Amino acid sequence: MSAVGRKLRSLDILALLGLAMSIGAVFAGNLLEGGSAAALLQLTAFVIVVGGTVGAVLLQTPLADFRMAIARLGYVFLPPGDSREAAVERLLSWSRRARRDGLLALESELESGASDFEAKGLRLVIDGFSADDIRSTLAVHVESRLSSEMRYAQVYEAMGGYAPTIGILGAVLGLIQVMRNLADPAALGQGIAVAFVATIYGVGFANLLFLPVANKLRAIAHERARYEDLLVAGIAMIALGDNPRAIRSKLEGYLH
Repeated sequence: MSAVGRKLRSLDILALLGLAMSIGAVFAGNLLEGGSAAALLQLTAFVIVVGGTVGAVLLQTPLADFRMAIARLGYVFLPPGDSREAAVERLLSWSRRARRDGLLALESELESGASDFEAKGLRLVIDGFSADDIRSTLAVHVESRLSSEMRYAQVYEAMGGYAPTIGILGAVLGLIQVMRNLADPAALGQGIAVAFVATIYGVGFANLLFLPVANKLRAIAHERARYEDLLVAGIAMIALGDNPRAIRSKLEGYLH
């Protein structure tokens, strides 16, 4: 979508701070207990937990949804820059132009920075669809997008569900190695390390990354749906020929 009508996407400092704090707290707690950072870095445990979790999710998720979920990860730190305030001003501008020059004058707006969703709505207005038809047509788009975004969030929720269990599986594998190498102190230590670190990775990835990401994507999806609901209401009022002052008054409820 064009940058026109949207705020520029800006880095979500709070999300970065939260991730850094959660990971830092784990390492800091380990150091305060006399441990070392290296003790929490176990490649074997990482492979078991991450590989097993991703594999389980791939088994249950269509590839298209998985790919889109990975792409949506960027939204956690660079969320969409939709501005409801800017959208209201844009709708009022279109309303004034339509009342002054007629609905066909909105043709020029289709190529001057309107998003695909806005262009679809304006095209319906220009083509003479009723306000009710415009609402029902655009509502299908809003509901479909929200449903898709919920599926992408569910990918990370599923990861958050599987990771702790895979971590326990890694712990069991580590303990098996311990039992097989009781006479070898070096192998004994490695097995115990894998056992405990795998559990930490499973619980940590689930609660510090996967589940927070899922919840953040849901929040972003609902915010986007509310933004599009505002556009639907405004475009329908343009089709009705409502006064710009009345449009502003009705749309102010979407700004809170």
